[in-house]
Amino acid sequence: MPAERAPRLDARLRAAASLVRGGAAAADIGCDHGKLTAFLALRGDLTGVIGTDLRPGPLASARATCAAAGCLDRVQLRLGPGLAPLAPGEAQDIVLAGLSAGTIQQILEAAPWVQSPGIRLVLAPATRHGQLRAWLCRQGFALLEDLPVRAAGRWYAVMAAGYTGAPTQPGPAFCVLGRTGAHPGAGGYRAQEFAKLEKICRGLRPGPQKDALCAVLRGEAQPEEPLPQRPVQQTKGCCTAW
Repeated sequence: MPAERAPRLDARLRAAASLVRGGAAAADIGCDHGKLTAFLALRGDLTGVIGTDLRPGPLASARATCAAAGCLDRVQLRLGPGLAPLAPGEAQDIVLAGLSAGTIQQILEAAPWVQSPGIRLVLAPATRHGQLRAWLCRQGFALLEDLPVRAAGRWYAVMAAGYTGAPTQPGPAFCVLGRTGAHPGAGGYRAQEFAKLEKICRGLRPGPQKDALCAVLRGEAQPEEPLPQRPVQQTKGCCTAW
């Protein structure tokens, strides 16, 4: 990659780029300024790079970024909401970075073709990491990577997920921490998420939900592997608190 032309990424986007597989076609959904789109195009080991955005303004910025990086001829920039500008299966690695967990869920739910073996989701939610982990598990995705990354004074989780077709039910500790404990920065991420969780617990009424989350705070519940989901399993509860 010609470093002198590659856009400079913050730690969160660098982590997302590292989870995109070589040999895949990648799509940067909600590409905004286009820095990640250009960075991926300059890697040289992808079969294609597509950047999409809902608004003409950001897409024009992405076009200018790619032109300045010298890779405009190696990307396709498309206008439209979510994954609508893509044909099913056109990209194998789907990147959604900087959006809320709820928005990410809505985009993925509107494109059921992503629930296919061979598709990798690379997700860097701006908020509600635990909510997104819970949703992925319940939709039949396995969390492959879960990197704690500090950017602009905050900790984020940058995730990679692959579809297995086997929904699972994550426990509250897994929702809060996922697989971040195996990586550098786990302590800082844990402290941030526990501070949020403590505030949530103070606002909950006494009951099973509060008991489960307080057990995580006390260290009595660890992020164990999600269990197979029973057909009648209640899908709402402690993992939706945040």
